[in-house]
Amino acid sequence: MNMMINDNKVSNEKIIHWRDNANLGFSKKDRDTTTILFGGASLLADELVDAAVNSLGIKFKALPNPDFESFQMGKEYGNRGQCNPTYFNVGNLVKYLTKLRDEDGIPTDEIIKNNLFVTAGGCGPCRFGMYITEYRKALNDAGFPNFRIKNVDQSSGIYQGAANGDDGFDFTPKFYITLVKAFVLADILNIQAYKIRPYEVEKGSTDIAIVECKAILKDAFDNKKNLVLAMYRCRKALEKVKLDRLKVKPKVIVMGEFWAAITEGDGNYNLHRFLEQEGAECIPQPLISRLMLSIWEAENELTKRVNLEDSSKKSLDFSFLKKKLTIRSAKWAMKSHIRSYMAALGLKDYEIPNMEAMAKTAQQYFPMDSNGGEAHLEVAHLIESVEKNQAHLVISVKPFGCMPSSSTSDGIQSLIVSKFPQANFLSVETSGEGAVNFYSRVQMALFKAKQSAKDEFEALNYDENTVVPNHINTFHFQPKTTKTGSAAVLVDSMS
Repeated sequence: MNMMINDNKVSNEKIIHWRDNANLGFSKKDRDTTTILFGGASLLADELVDAAVNSLGIKFKALPNPDFESFQMGKEYGNRGQCNPTYFNVGNLVKYLTKLRDEDGIPTDEIIKNNLFVTAGGCGPCRFGMYITEYRKALNDAGFPNFRIKNVDQSSGIYQGAANGDDGFDFTPKFYITLVKAFVLADILNIQAYKIRPYEVEKGSTDIAIVECKAILKDAFDNKKNLVLAMYRCRKALEKVKLDRLKVKPKVIVMGEFWAAITEGDGNYNLHRFLEQEGAECIPQPLISRLMLSIWEAENELTKRVNLEDSSKKSLDFSFLKKKLTIRSAKWAMKSHIRSYMAALGLKDYEIPNMEAMAKTAQQYFPMDSNGGEAHLEVAHLIESVEKNQAHLVISVKPFGCMPSSSTSDGIQSLIVSKFPQANFLSVETSGEGAVNFYSRVQMALFKAKQSAKDEFEALNYDENTVVPNHINTFHFQPKTTKTGSAAVLVDSMS
């Protein structure tokens, strides 16, 4: 009971608090009538996952890219003090369902009955574990009570049905393999696009080629065609893009909190395209890294558990060996697929993330038993960028108040920068607002990066009268990193 005082009168008013209903099931018989909504990865990944999973006869639908209107709706219906990935993604779902109801005229009961949203979840020092509750509360307040929100637990692997108590999520291994393939293909295509777009002669030609590539890959999934051959056809489409590799472009690595680093929209103020507009080559954070990190974490956790067991046991633990073999087989299978797709597309000068090496690099600065957020990856990426001269600028982008990312980018990374003073590192927050301040900080750091790239180029004593071979402007040419730096210079072809 709550005592309320109004006009000098005391009245009793019973307040009914909202309670989370987490027992809304999803069974196998619901699959035929339920559309599973998802989103939140890169634009290309969302589209390819949509096509790949639908080719298996499972109703999947990618939501539109979250925009500033989504952010505003998230703040309207969400709790205060959330990070902006919550606001963007929760608001984006509310916005989509509201459109179905108010513009398309679909009754609310049908929307609730025939749709389900799946989101990621996890633990650690983050509000990430609260996502699913935030979705349900916002949807309830927006007029969609009991809308089903299902959680993909990172620690449950392919056993999502067992984790949730919903056999509707007990998909076959083929489903998860197809899902991973879609993510990997999107990553490789994205990496190649970011490599060539800054050097295109005709503005927009890379994006036109990517549209053609998406159509090729969607057709391959729909008609069960060979994906390696499909990537080779994508290579032919991208070869049509004329390039001028003599442009001096500073290379900028974008990393940080997972969603803020990979989203390509208002969620990070369109950071990737902004860098390109400002004359830089952007090196994005691929989903491959997160997948490989999950495999490494599973293997590392398994090893720690075995080491904690009673050392007096003399018998050989076959269950441990079986799990270890399964994890290593998954790692080998993923790497083999990545290499075959990269070769077919013609992607060179890209190394598959070596999680063991990165852990070794970061372990003297980062507590390896801490597994919140992107764990040790941020630290390892910055150190490698300096030691291997991979970039002129490293940007760690994160939501305002992101606890695990802030403790790394604002805490541990300050130690790294003191150890490697030559590092050009910028830690920047996104709040959904304040774009002018965000862009200003990026431009200041980018000025230094541009100067470094220019100095590298001039140090090569390039003679402007040198006749440049015709093949330099072709798609196949991938300039090698020079000993003096990582600028895109054509020393090897001019010698």
